[in-house]
Parts: sequence; C-alpha cells; structure tokens
Amino acid sequence: MAAPPGHVPGPANEDPTLHHPRILCLHGGGVTGEVFRAQARALIKNLPDFRLVFADGPFFCAAGPGIVPVYEDWGPFRRWLRWLPEHAEIDDDSAEEEVMYNIETCKREDAGDGPWVGLIGFSQGAKLSASLLYDQQIRMEKDGRADTDYKFAVLLAGRSPLVSFCEHSRHPALVTPGQISEGFDYPHPSPHVLRLPTIHVHGLNDNGLHLHRKMLKQYHDPESATVIEWDGTHRVPIKKTDVERITKEIYRVAREQGVEVPGEEAQEPKSSGGGSFGFVW
Repeated sequence: MAAPPGHVPGPANEDPTLHHPRILCLHGGGVTGEVFRAQARALIKNLPDFRLVFADGPFFCAAGPGIVPVYEDWGPFRRWLRWLPEHAEIDDDSAEEEVMYNIETCKREDAGDGPWVGLIGFSQGAKLSASLLYDQQIRMEKDGRADTDYKFAVLLAGRSPLVSFCEHSRHPALVTPGQISEGFDYPHPSPHVLRLPTIHVHGLNDNGLHLHRKMLKQYHDPESATVIEWDGTHRVPIKKTDVERITKEIYRVAREQGVEVPGEEAQEPKSSGGGSFGFVW
C-alpha cells in the first residue's frame, strides 16, 4: 500500500524547473492531483525541460477505478465533472466557476514563472484538457482574444464529448459544465473541431478504447492530431519504451509550436500519411 504524500519541498531556489515552460496536469475522476503526480512519475522524469503542475478538481467523490487499495489513503478524492447520477446536480455557471477557480488558483499559487504552454490530462482530465484547448481556440476565432495561450494538449485515454465553456461553443455536439456526460451520444459530425495540436495516447486493452477513438475522430482535426497506441489498460503508462514515445512527441510538438526547450531536435515520427491521423509506432 502506498503511503500518503509526505514530501516537504526544499527552498524554491533548489527547484531546477522554476523557470521552465509549464504544463498544467489534470487528473481523472475520483483521483487527486497528487495521485496523478505519482501515476505520471515516469512522464515527469522524461520531461526535465518542462515544469508539470498538478491541479485538484473542485468536487469530492468516491475513488475512481483502480485507485483502491494502492492510493486509498491519499483521499479525499475529487472530480472535475459529473458522470454519474449520484453526483450532485449543479447549474452550468456554478460548475464552470468551480472548475476555473481551482485551475486558476493552482496556476497562481505555483512557484514557477515559465509560460503555460500545454495541458496533460488523464481520462476525465483529458476530456477537460481538450475542452479547455478548444475553448481557447474558439474564443480566439470569435473574439480575437483568449485568457490562455496553450500550444498543445496531451490526452491520455480521453473520451468524448467536449465540454462547452462559452456561448460560442453551445451546441448539441457538446455537453455543458453541469451536465452528465456518461452515455452521451451525438451521432453526427461535430461542427466544433479542435485544430490546435493534440497527442492522443490510447491503451489497446482499455475497455473505453472505442470511446477514445470516437473522441479523436469526432472532435479533432486529423492534420493536427497525433496518435500513440500502447499495449496497456486504463492507466498512465510507466514502461520506459512507452513513456519515451510519448515524451518524444511532446518535445516535437512543443518545438514546432515555438516553445523554447533545450536538447537535440526530436526525430520525425513515422506517419500514416496525409489526410489521416498521424500514428506513431
């Protein structure tokens, strides 16, 4: 059984990542930011030129799948969105306010000073990451401005639909912040398509794989989406070969988007060709 987090960080000037580009990390449903940090330890190790910052969801809930018994002492567990009927009803404005408050508080209280360049989310956190990136995109398209400037998102086991966080994206293809998304189905092509760069990580033995592929196909532009498939279930990859494939793509996409990170240029990935999603093997 894993022990609860008890590490006390040293002085801020001892942290080598303080001035690095920052990536906001959003956990899955029924987890916490600290649990996600532990789950993503291999990713952190392989992204030394970034500062990964882990936020906590605003709503308490039961532990998610696979959390007990390993992390049972790391609660209380949290969620970002409703997906079960027993999750308390909440109006859309309040739900959005709670989500954004937790995210902005996390970002404000972080000791780093590098630019916020990306998002990494797992499961429900991946849905939220894609939704935040799309919200930024559509605000720029409609209003000419947005409060964030994320360059990319890494979506680990993310499923549809996207969540609408402004009037520009209100449409039957998306759910609203207070709506239950479990069982949601929009059987038509979505007019709301994310064109900012995304990296989709799909476990081939994940029971929700068909939903992750639906998210990819229905809400993402194939010209800006990269897919990494690995031989795993519904969890964050930790095996060296899997992790290196993911982090290699993060470095590649970040550099292509103008993020200044040191190190050698990433090798170009193998692709399935133009007009379809880019797969990395």
